[in-house]
Amino acid sequence: MELLYEGLKQLAAADTTAAFFINERFNEIAGALEIYIHEIERFNAAYGLVKADNRETLIVKHILDSLAPLGYIANFLHAQDPAVSGKKLADIGSGAGLPGIPLAICLGGIQVSLIEKMGRRAGFLQNTTAVLASAFPGSGLSRINVEEVEWERAAEKFDLLVLRALSPLDNDYVTKLAGLLSPGGTIAAYKGKHDTAQAELDSIAGFTTELIPITVPFLDEQRCLAVVY
Repeated sequence: MELLYEGLKQLAAADTTAAFFINERFNEIAGALEIYIHEIERFNAAYGLVKADNRETLIVKHILDSLAPLGYIANFLHAQDPAVSGKKLADIGSGAGLPGIPLAICLGGIQVSLIEKMGRRAGFLQNTTAVLASAFPGSGLSRINVEEVEWERAAEKFDLLVLRALSPLDNDYVTKLAGLLSPGGTIAAYKGKHDTAQAELDSIAGFTTELIPITVPFLDEQRCLAVVY
């Protein structure tokens, strides 16, 4: 797992907010991510959770990719301020729990909902979050909630929606997502090429948008967050 450890160190070195969360609990975070990686590897063939032929790809293109905007997401949630620790994050179309589970592991204590409509994948999420909460009692991982439902039918409101590897953003899609937001909430979609993501944002009217370039350790490909609020 040296690749994982070095990736976490690079994320902390690149962003002071990420460092605030990673450095204080480095061993716990690395241990929880190791368990999570093992759970994905155990069930990936049966459930088709992620596209990864080997552990290196899983760590770089899925785990570290999910954590690359950690500092920005922590700031969106004001996660450093105990007075607003009740902020809620939802991972829309969570699949294998990416990016919701890695973010929950690193941010420790925020309320995270993993929204996944497919029963087998929701079952994987239930099992994996239970394993993590049992392995690290008191870490806040027991606050991860799995909802087996189409995201449009989610009953709660959230302060931040994160989306990874889903449909292109357009006005109709964003308007529906915004229906899940609490007042002042934000949508953060993980995207690849900056030009493509910017074109999606330029097509959206009636919302404020922002493109945030991000860097994934060991990945020589463009990544960014397309932010809508």
